Amino acid sequence: MEHDTTGPRNLIGAQVQRLRLMRGLTQEQLAAKCQIAGLDISRSTLAKIEAGLRCATDHDVWVIAKILKVPLAELFSKQK
Repeated sequence: MEHDTTGPRNLIGAQVQRLRLMRGLTQEQLAAKCQIAGLDISRSTLAKIEAGLRCATDHDVWVIAKILKVPLAELFSKQK
């Protein structure tokens, strides 16, 4: 079975941005909270994730979901 490499590779960017804005957080604030939780991420890296320019690792996804206080599945919902 072949793996489809033509589809989107970053599935959480739009959801991270939506949830971050719903919580009234800036990218810098979210990045700082992630850093406190042990994820070495800068504001610019978070911006790239939100824009779909950088893929998020499984660890990135786990920490971001924890900080945003949502189940992991919430980051993958409402895909276009």
